[in-house]
Amino acid sequence: MSRPFLLGVALFAATAAFAQQAPVAPPDPSMEPPHYSESVSVGFVLIPFTAIGPKGTPLTDVRERDVQLYVDGVRVRNDMFERSMNAPVSFTILLDGSGSMGLAGKMDAARSAVATLVTHRKPGDDFALYVFAESAAVEVVPFTQDPSKIVRALDAVKPFGKTAFFDALATMPQRSDLGANPTRAIILLSDGIDNASHLTRAQLPSQLEGVAVPIYPLGLREAAEQQRVDPKNLNEELSDLALLDEIANLTGGRLFVGNRPEQLSAAVDALENNLRAQYLIGFPPTGAGAVRYRRISLKLAGRVRSVRVRAGYLGTEPPLLTASTSGKGKKNERKRS
Repeated sequence: MSRPFLLGVALFAATAAFAQQAPVAPPDPSMEPPHYSESVSVGFVLIPFTAIGPKGTPLTDVRERDVQLYVDGVRVRNDMFERSMNAPVSFTILLDGSGSMGLAGKMDAARSAVATLVTHRKPGDDFALYVFAESAAVEVVPFTQDPSKIVRALDAVKPFGKTAFFDALATMPQRSDLGANPTRAIILLSDGIDNASHLTRAQLPSQLEGVAVPIYPLGLREAAEQQRVDPKNLNEELSDLALLDEIANLTGGRLFVGNRPEQLSAAVDALENNLRAQYLIGFPPTGAGAVRYRRISLKLAGRVRSVRVRAGYLGTEPPLLTASTSGKGKKNERKRS
């Protein structure tokens, strides 16, 4: 069977699944929701981060000696430090296909954002497209280096039904592993309204604790609404937008809000700049102590004003920096082209 034929079958199946709007069986209350995180037996904790300078742009000249890594407030010894400048990226695109996306040009705005993303592609980039509405996300296009497949599939999406983005988003970090590149990102295109998930708003952040893939939500709403996102004083209309902001911060990504082509183009430019100017720092857990969620923080010297980094990892104790190791020279920094 030819690959174009298989792709056509996949697109037909995905479209049919949406058109039927088949009801989803309610979850078994006796079962815990799945926790999507790095395996607790992982032999290495890899931490991508972006350093932001005084003008709000990513810095590309951070040195290893400028970085201090902490876990639960205690200094940790890292065993690797790499600059990942202009490395290829695996983009997992998660598109909201619910009925609300058919209003006020939101779907057209989403298509415009994806068109900008694939237009900026670099050699080695690959893309996958998943679409969701009332149930789990459906793979419409598996990872490919041919962006025309993504664009054609987007044109075939017809909005319908309610929105279950909590359920859809919880499964995406695991699926992003199918990309070919170590630098990965999840691009969520949604108006940030959930009215059909089985997973609750309170449960979603805990499902994403320890996830190493940054999530970049593009909230297809009025840009002014982002300024009104205050967790202490939220109305129902903005609560899910605040959750998107929380998820972005938890995973080391960033929330962008806008519904006009120029706003979305600027958002894609910004997230591209972040992903093309990443650093990777990491360490092997010791295997000692309990397997639990441990919070990560970085302190950087020099011109750095802020750092975008994942919030933590699930695993055993990290290797602590002792007096005997702090004075020893570490291996040279490596630059990955």
